[in-house]
Amino acid sequence: MAKVKVPRKSTTVDMTAMTDVAFLLLTFFMLATKFKPDEPVIVDTPSSVSEIKLPESDIMLLTIDKRGRVFFGIDGQQTREALIQRMAERYKMTFTPQEVKEFSLQSSFGIPIAQMSQFLKMTNEEKGKADFSGIPIDSLNNELGDWIWQARLSNNNFRVAIKGDRDADMPTVKRVIAILQEKKVNRFNFITSLEKAN
Repeated sequence: MAKVKVPRKSTTVDMTAMTDVAFLLLTFFMLATKFKPDEPVIVDTPSSVSEIKLPESDIMLLTIDKRGRVFFGIDGQQTREALIQRMAERYKMTFTPQEVKEFSLQSSFGIPIAQMSQFLKMTNEEKGKADFSGIPIDSLNNELGDWIWQARLSNNNFRVAIKGDRDADMPTVKRVIAILQEKKVNRFNFITSLEKAN
């Protein structure tokens, strides 16, 4: 007796559900991603073998570039709004609500407080082209100390991190550390690039 051949049917897989999941994941990651804020200056950090990670929030970042300029940045829009208002009181200045809002959107800056209104009126393109002088740190005009102190009054949970260029001059780095110690900040981190341990 002859065998009956069963006709083979091609298998089809419905990819609709897979496509839906892929697009849902893509949309989720696009909406949930937190972009790295623009930095006012590019810093080439020294390398080390330390693998200690900084926390994601409550960071006060002091950036020192190779020209010895100091830049200051903190987390949180509401904290930045409180900070600029405290600094305005300290230096007897006034900022418009629009300038306060613009300051709250800045991740980092490096200018004297006297030039802050001009800075806040600049467009992003103008800020990118501008050559900022850095925050004054000398003993007669120690604005960095005031920024640190007022920021800590706005949020006492800040952890301080110093991001210095590998070619930054040591007297500037020492002066920043001295200012931190004057303001009773004795614990801080240095941001470095990871180097493989031998």
